[in-house]
Amino acid sequence: MAQLIDGKRISQEIKDELKIEVQKMEEQGISVCLAVVQVGNDPASTVYVRNKKKACAYVGIESRAYELPEETTEEELVRLVEELNQDASVNGILVQLPLPSHIDEDRIIRTISPDKDVDGFHPVSVGRLWIGEKGFVSCTPAGIIQLLKRSGIGIEGKNCVIAGRSNIVGKPMAALLLRENGTVTVTHSRTKNLSEITSKADILIAAIGKARFITAEYVKDGAVVIDVGMNRDEEGHLCGDVDFEDVEPKVSAITPVPGGVGPMTIAMLMNNCVETVRC
Repeated sequence: MAQLIDGKRISQEIKDELKIEVQKMEEQGISVCLAVVQVGNDPASTVYVRNKKKACAYVGIESRAYELPEETTEEELVRLVEELNQDASVNGILVQLPLPSHIDEDRIIRTISPDKDVDGFHPVSVGRLWIGEKGFVSCTPAGIIQLLKRSGIGIEGKNCVIAGRSNIVGKPMAALLLRENGTVTVTHSRTKNLSEITSKADILIAAIGKARFITAEYVKDGAVVIDVGMNRDEEGHLCGDVDFEDVEPKVSAITPVPGGVGPMTIAMLMNNCVETVRC
């Protein structure tokens, strides 16, 4: 039977460690503050922001909420971000995505100071990751590395295949696996013979955004499968990119959806916030 990689437990472990670290910082007069900016009232974004605030409260990080109306202009948002960049009491800035269609997300991401970019999306953060410099790492890929390490799964020398090449997951995931000395292949929508490539993976990371796309034929016997997907099936049930029931009997370890990768994203956001003041 496959090892179930428990993201809820591991994320709680990380938050508990951070809570102790933040308490020690407070004793030295060091505080951590995250500014969370939300434009409009997209229901999913509201849930994500609420969860981030709860995590901040648990760890001991101050969270400042900036809830702006849908009609906020791009220039108004740029001005707010620039003010937060200059505010020495703010350590991290998070602008919740997606933004309303009239605002250029790329411009807003680039406006955030790389030294406060706790999401790890700024081009400078991405560059630092690829050349091995210290900097903020995109939270979901960083969380996947922790899932593997804390589950006793080695990466070095393993054949690692990523299905998906997004800027938020696929590309930074490749950089992090390389950093851990994995041998990395990135596949995508134009890849030919996809199942032939994925079925050779020791570690397969599915991040393609298609419900239950990865079936047993895509997976090698004994592989480790990390499911980044968060989809709704025809009945409206939450499911991943992996057909869990079909794949689970074949693999050595697998993440469930929900309860796998999802909780790790917020845990690593908290870690990035604390990283802003680590000596």
